[in-house]
Formats: sequence, structure tokens, C-alpha cells
Amino acid sequence: METPKGEGAGWLRLLLLAPYIALLWLPFYNDTQPAFLGFPFFYWYQFLWVPITSVLLYVVYRSMK
Repeated sequence: METPKGEGAGWLRLLLLAPYIALLWLPFYNDTQPAFLGFPFFYWYQFLWVPITSVLLYVVYRSMK
């Protein structure tokens, strides 16, 4: 008996907690070093999570479709 694609992918939804926790934990990235292309760590760390979150959303969406 086959299971629908979305049924076994419930644990993948937990991946969406990663950006939430990573950006909510402010003491971790509240620093200026290491700088990247002139941007303090505080800024580029947050910008880095934009494409990471997009990829995670895509993975979860495709697993549920």
C-alpha cells in the first residue's frame, strides 16, 4: 500500500524552525566580527538566512505536494 507524498514528510516541517530559532537567538549574532565585504556579522548573518529560508520552504513545499 502506497502512502501519499505529504504523509511521511511531517518531520520535514521541523526544518522551518531552523530559521526561526537561528534569527530569534540574538546573542549568537549580535557582533560586528567577522565582517564580510564590509558588512558586520550582524547584518550578513541575517541576509544569509534569506536564501537559506527560501530553500527550506521549497524543500518542505515539494515534499508535501
